[in-house]
Amino acid sequence: MIMTSKSQVAAPPERVIAALADVQRWPEWTESVTSVQRLEPGPLAVGSRTRIKQPKLRESVWQVTEIDDRAFSWESRSPGIVTTGRHQVEPDGDGTTVTLSIEHAGVLSGVVGAMTKGLTMRYLEMEGAGLQRFCTG
Repeated sequence: MIMTSKSQVAAPPERVIAALADVQRWPEWTESVTSVQRLEPGPLAVGSRTRIKQPKLRESVWQVTEIDDRAFSWESRSPGIVTTGRHQVEPDGDGTTVTLSIEHAGVLSGVVGAMTKGLTMRYLEMEGAGLQRFCTG
C-alpha cells in the first residue's frame, strides 16, 4: 500500500531538500514529529539511521536507502512489515513540488496500512504544509 501527498512550496528546490534532509529540525516545522535523534554524526547518507517519535505511533528507526540532490528514501522495519518513506522535490515554476510518500510492504502491510491510512495521510499533508511555512518564513 502506497500513500502519497503532493504540495507546492514557494521556495527553490535546494532550500526545500535542505530542510527535508535536516531531519533533526523536523519537530520545528511539523507537528507530525515530536522528536528526532540521529544515530550517526554528519549529513544524511546511505546507511545512516535516525530514531523518530511521532504522536500516536511507536518510536521507529529509519535507515537511508537512497539519497541525491532532489530526493531521499529510508526504511523502517518491524516484524512482518517494511515501511519506506520517500521525500522528493522537483522545480515547478518559481517554486517546488514536494512529493512525500509512505509505502508498506510485507505480510502485515495490508493490516497496518488500513489501520494507519488516515493518520499517515494527515501527517504527510502536515509535513507539506509545514515545509511551506518553514521554507518561506
